[in-house]
Amino acid sequence: MSDAIKGNILTPAGWVHGEITFNERIAAISGGSVDPALNEEVYILPGFIDLHVHGGGGKDVMEGGDAVHTIAAVHAKHGTTSMLATTMTAPPEDIDLALRGIGVAATKRGKGEARVLGAHLEGPFINSGKLGAQPPFARSAKLADVEKLEALAPLRVITVAPEIAGHLELVKELSDAGMRVQIGHTLGTYEEGVAAMESGAHSFTHLFNAMPGLHHREPGMVGAALAHAKYAELIPDLLHVHPGAIRTALRCIPNLYCVTDSTSATGMPDGEYMLGRHKVMKCMGGVRLPDGTLAGSTLTMDQALRNLVGLGLDLADASARVSTYAADYLGLQERGRLAPGAFADFVVLDRDLNLKAVYIEGELL
Repeated sequence: MSDAIKGNILTPAGWVHGEITFNERIAAISGGSVDPALNEEVYILPGFIDLHVHGGGGKDVMEGGDAVHTIAAVHAKHGTTSMLATTMTAPPEDIDLALRGIGVAATKRGKGEARVLGAHLEGPFINSGKLGAQPPFARSAKLADVEKLEALAPLRVITVAPEIAGHLELVKELSDAGMRVQIGHTLGTYEEGVAAMESGAHSFTHLFNAMPGLHHREPGMVGAALAHAKYAELIPDLLHVHPGAIRTALRCIPNLYCVTDSTSATGMPDGEYMLGRHKVMKCMGGVRLPDGTLAGSTLTMDQALRNLVGLGLDLADASARVSTYAADYLGLQERGRLAPGAFADFVVLDRDLNLKAVYIEGELL
């Protein structure tokens, strides 16, 4: 027997006032088109998809073991229905430990947890001159190095600094192998960014952060992204990126999607936490290294949605940027949209965009 829920449903064809029937997947959506501003019923949106998650609930992905399960449960409570567990730059043994934990979590979703789709390997193949909050273990890589890691967990996204010797070739090899390569933690030039995109790089890791800023005579990686990218991730916590820069990126990059870059401090009180091998401090609404450098965030995807709407996006556009575009980027047609046959991943929001319910593959949290 199927379950059902009624309200203002955001479908790929627009808003429908009606009912979704579902089990693990959506069976049917019935009703007629509607302007949701004309009634006071709940909003039903695709579940949020976060492709950059380091931690939550006091746990860090780099701990390995069961840490990812705790993290996935914390983010599920905030509407994230699927996610990529994200590594830090670290010694090889630390990355192996983290990926083993991710690999196990990706094989089976625990009750009340977001679906772990695999790993985002944010380090170590980055530029040591643009670490941001990454520990100092950056190194170059060859395809064989990545293939060894792929044996431990599905690598869905890999961040690479393409200006490092040999990395432009690596970008092409990884892209040809079906992996999504992102440009990030880089000191590369505009020209190097364009060359990386021509070699198969698909996106940019936390756009604007850990890369040189835009200058009219040296546009750099930000300029390459704004001029040429179809996809890029961005942290909309209003700390990492100024609202004006967010608006600029929204006008330039058609499928800009949002991530949290969340840390173990997410969902926890102010205090000291771990981010990989770094001790970080949660205070003043953010997470920082002792020198004040931002070190990930405590953002959740439901707050990301509200922040986007607060910047002036209509709800349908904001929803796409916390769900659909991330699914499209990974090539997942069965997630990030409310349509028959898709997984029953959706969130129910009140008129103030507060979460009322979360469904993951048909399970009510």
